[in-house]
Amino acid sequence: MSTMYRSNFLSFKNYRYFKLSALVMGIALLAYLWVEPAGGQAYGGTWLGYLLGILSTLIIFLLMWYGVHKRRTPKVMDRRQYDRSARRKQSPIPAGAEIPVRQRRAADRRKGISKTSWRFGGTLQGWLSSHVHLGISLIVLATLHAGFEFGWNVHTLSYVLMLLVIASGFYGLYAYMNFPRQITQNIGEDTLADMLLKIAELDELARIRALGLPDEVNLLVLDARQHTRVGGNFLQQLSGVQPHCPTAYAARQILNLGEKYIADDQPKLLRDLYAVLLHKEKLLIRARTEIMLKARLEFWLYLHVPLSIALLAALMTHVLAVFFYW
Repeated sequence: MSTMYRSNFLSFKNYRYFKLSALVMGIALLAYLWVEPAGGQAYGGTWLGYLLGILSTLIIFLLMWYGVHKRRTPKVMDRRQYDRSARRKQSPIPAGAEIPVRQRRAADRRKGISKTSWRFGGTLQGWLSSHVHLGISLIVLATLHAGFEFGWNVHTLSYVLMLLVIASGFYGLYAYMNFPRQITQNIGEDTLADMLLKIAELDELARIRALGLPDEVNLLVLDARQHTRVGGNFLQQLSGVQPHCPTAYAARQILNLGEKYIADDQPKLLRDLYAVLLHKEKLLIRARTEIMLKARLEFWLYLHVPLSIALLAALMTHVLAVFFYW
């Protein structure tokens, strides 16, 4: 996500959807304060409660519509669609040909056309902006719909699931606004595959450096080579560390052994070996950080999507319970 994209989707069209959400929340609050003195408690069973419930349900379906169809946007478009979007006068592409994504986007950039255009109308930035701001407004609308009455029932379950979905959305917003930049800063010009290759080369170099050293040192190097992990299990990927990393342990131990082995060239060999292991440890930190940031970037979807499905199921149960049993 580019810096411009990150900074613009929240303030899209001069905060259009923020203002719309604020207006909806303001009207709902005023209506709640006005209705309550006239009819007693303004809960979900009143006309205002039904109105706020219907509005909240429509917003939830709109937000889910965005999530589903964003992933169904086609990767190619026909020539007529492309010519219309790019306002081309002449095209070197044969009639009836499909325009590949990369070629279409390159032409769009040359002509100043937004790469965020979406086939469902508006732009992807606009839909994302409305997704965020309208999602926040649900906190107020659904709370007023419930009339601040909660209990151990499916109605409160729907409310709690909605809050969890919104909370996971906040995490996703934070992740996509920060982690891509951190990934770029961490990895530099290398790729994860490049770093893993360098780590393997350093393992071989460490093995060679340790050949002229005692068995105690060779065992440390062998353990660091065989048992050091990049990534590991799910929790280790999220944390970005390997508990009791063999490479870090070997580096510390070899540093401590410097005073023990002082014969011949062993101190120099130990220093060279320590430098190799230290370099490997730094690369391991970068590689693990890369995996950690990507795992955290994708982790929110494993929360957001299942919670959204659970919310939809609970919401349907809530609606059916209201209409058939109340």
